Amino acid sequence: MQNNKVLILDFGSQVTQLIGRRVRELNIYSEIHPYNKPPEDIDSYKAVILSGSPLSVRGDNVAHPNLKKIQGNKPLLGICYGAQYLAHFGGGKVAESNTREYGRANLSYVNDNELFRNISNGSQVWMSHSDTIKELPTNSKLLASTHDVENAAFKIEGEQTYAIQFHPEVYHSKDGTQLLENFLVHIAGVVQDWTPDSFVEETVSNLKEQLGNDKVVLGLSGGVDSSVAAMLLHKAIGENLYCIFVNNGLLRKNEFSGVLEQYKGMGLNVKGVDASARFLEALEGESDPEKKRKAIGRVFIEVFDDEAHAIENVTWLAQGTIYPDVIESVSVTGGPSATIKSHHNVGGLPDYMKLKIVEPLKMLFKDEVRRVGKSMGMDKELLGRHPFPGPGLAIRILGDITSEKVRILQEVDAIFINGLKENGLYDKVWQAGAILLPVQSVGVMGDERTYENCVALRAVESTDGMTADWVNLPYEFLQKTSNAIINRVKGVNRVVYDISSKPPATIEWE
Repeated sequence: MQNNKVLILDFGSQVTQLIGRRVRELNIYSEIHPYNKPPEDIDSYKAVILSGSPLSVRGDNVAHPNLKKIQGNKPLLGICYGAQYLAHFGGGKVAESNTREYGRANLSYVNDNELFRNISNGSQVWMSHSDTIKELPTNSKLLASTHDVENAAFKIEGEQTYAIQFHPEVYHSKDGTQLLENFLVHIAGVVQDWTPDSFVEETVSNLKEQLGNDKVVLGLSGGVDSSVAAMLLHKAIGENLYCIFVNNGLLRKNEFSGVLEQYKGMGLNVKGVDASARFLEALEGESDPEKKRKAIGRVFIEVFDDEAHAIENVTWLAQGTIYPDVIESVSVTGGPSATIKSHHNVGGLPDYMKLKIVEPLKMLFKDEVRRVGKSMGMDKELLGRHPFPGPGLAIRILGDITSEKVRILQEVDAIFINGLKENGLYDKVWQAGAILLPVQSVGVMGDERTYENCVALRAVESTDGMTADWVNLPYEFLQKTSNAIINRVKGVNRVVYDISSKPPATIEWE
């Protein structure tokens, strides 16, 4: 991994992370760094990719990367803004497009060259820009065009510097992965040796060196991320890993006891802590989503502080943080993207805890975490579990939290999730759950008029949570589920189904 890695310089595009994913899918390790904070060891990277950006190279706030050690010295690929930057500051001309060039396009001309190896005329690509390259930079050669974009790709002669106006990382670019493979493997000579097995081997080795004989405490959530992190640490330090599974009172129905037994069966050194009353007390009367998240995070840390003090000489706190958590919480490794929401397991610890943080999954996407777990022989059912938010049902209960609302939502959620499993739909969905709305509506049950709660069901398909589409569940299933919920859960008389995609909506409602 250290000898065959790719550097992606981020200019704030909302899809920069997809570049990293596509590169990883080629079994090549990639890292994303802000354009203005590149790593010091540039020489250790085999190739560099410049991302897109919401900025314009013609504007006052141009994102200026320092390419002195890169351009002409290493294989370089500019994507969208990256291509415009290479053109604008290389003797070419970038101007505002007459119309915003956004969406599907087809290559109408492809030069016979290494970058477009096995990619022919007519191949669909995805455009997303308001500026366009009017004139190519000095000493460059046209490589590809579309009907509306003449300078869709070019190469600077005498260098391994390439630029494309379209986005190969987006699924709509049908041969995008092929193009990235052409650049990275056939042009840059990067070896495709980054696999789940190699990640496990290297990570366990690094953890042994980093942690030595130190004791580590880890909070297990029952989800894929913390479970895979636990197994990696268990391989590295064995009984020196102290796992704590906290019941915050906001888990799914019967999850605390069931998952605790599953962890013990995996050989983990785990302790169950029922702190549900403590969490519910901290949430009493609180309706603001961010304040609820922060209250849960605060109590979670307090519980951990109590448990850590019960173990002698603990020096590390392990977390199952993965890449999308970091991206959405602190922008792209400090880059210019906007923060969407805070995550309970990102951002460090208060000084009084005196624990160092270890995050073995911090650079992995969700699907990569599952592949790593599979390579370690972990249970298929555990690895196939849907993502579940750290704050639990607290952010699926809109408004204030009460024990009665938790009970209602647990019952609704159990009917929905079990129904997905029983009907063979669970594995076709990336994430699903129910939301208790702060809405009551009129209903009729028997001869009585009711005024009870409304719940929304949510099911999405995705690969990493960065984008998501709602799942078109069969009407018969939704009808059956709705009837079961209304008939069996006291306090609910109306069920709706959320058909919003991300973006513009988020997967969770809070």
